[in-house]
Amino acid sequence: MAVDAPPAGAPLVLASSSPRRRDLLARIGVTPARIANPAIDETPLPGELPRRYALRLAEEKARAVDRAAGEAVIAGDTTIALGRRILPPADDETVQRRLLAMLSGRRHHALSAVCVIAPDGTARTRLADTIVAFRALSPRDVDDYVACGEGLGKAGGYAIQGRAEAWVRFLSGSHSGVIGLPLFETRALLAGAGVLLG
Repeated sequence: MAVDAPPAGAPLVLASSSPRRRDLLARIGVTPARIANPAIDETPLPGELPRRYALRLAEEKARAVDRAAGEAVIAGDTTIALGRRILPPADDETVQRRLLAMLSGRRHHALSAVCVIAPDGTARTRLADTIVAFRALSPRDVDDYVACGEGLGKAGGYAIQGRAEAWVRFLSGSHSGVIGLPLFETRALLAGAGVLLG
C-alpha cells in the first residue's frame, strides 16, 4: 500500500550534490524544487571540535546557495570523529586504508548536522550524534573494501549503507544520519520552516 506524501508547503532547495541526501529526503516524502551545489572551504578551523565543525559546515553550505523569495534551503554535513579528532574524507586509497585501520575494532562518532533556512531567512540547525562500533577488520576485509570503491570520497572512508554495514557490531543513534541526513531532526526542521504542512 502506497504511503501518501505529507502536504508540501514552501519550495525547498537542497544544497548538496549528494544523491544520498536526495534519496533520504524522498523517504519522508520530500522532493526538492531544485538542487544547488554549495562551494565552501571544508577545512577545519584551528582547534575546532567535531560537533562545532559539523554544525558550522551545514550552516555554511545552506548559506552558500542562492535562495529565491519564498524558498527554503536545506543542507547537511556528516563528520566522522574519533574522540576530538575529525577524520577526513577518503580522497584516495592510501587515506582510506589509514582511516579503516583507525576505525577497526573501535567505536567512533558519526556527527550528522542539518541546517534549514526558512523562507523568512531564519536558520535553524540540529545535530544527530550516532555511536558506531566496527568489529576488528582483517587485511583481507580492508583490501576487498578498498577494491570495491564504495568508500572513496566518503567521510571516514566507508559507506554504512553498503558493504561496510556488515562490520557494524553496535550502533546507537540515527542510521540515516550516518548515511548523510538524520531524518528525525530533518523532518522537525522542515516542519518548522513551513516546508512540510500538517
